[in-house]
Amino acid sequence: MKAEVLKISDRAGIVATFVANGGLRPSRDPLVRNVIVPQGADAADDWIVENVTDKDIVITADVPLAHRAVEKGARVLGPTGRPFTPDSIGMALAMRDLKQDLRESGDIAGYNPAFSQKDRLNFTNALAQALQKAMRDSAKEG
Repeated sequence: MKAEVLKISDRAGIVATFVANGGLRPSRDPLVRNVIVPQGADAADDWIVENVTDKDIVITADVPLAHRAVEKGARVLGPTGRPFTPDSIGMALAMRDLKQDLRESGDIAGYNPAFSQKDRLNFTNALAQALQKAMRDSAKEG
């Protein structure tokens, strides 16, 4: 997803911020911001939630992080382009918890479906649309 994020943010002329506790390659691109957080459970998630605004788009497969970002007013997309919204996040959390319980009990395997070209296209389209909407909303405010 990083390549798609970089392509779309570059086209729009906005900064893309990547947050991790390591493993990010330095970039000389002024439109790329890498944030390295300390090691620790949820350190990257906590940084994101502390710094996100209602003008930001958060991309994550982590449903609890998505929930926290939605609560802060951010637009949130999953890696397949699925939006997490105030209306959908409750069900997403419930399904995550149910699947976790089923995996722990051995009733289902813990495999996620492979990431497909269709998923990549859906993500790219959803991100471009979310960015356009965010830019329109920002222009209305300013």
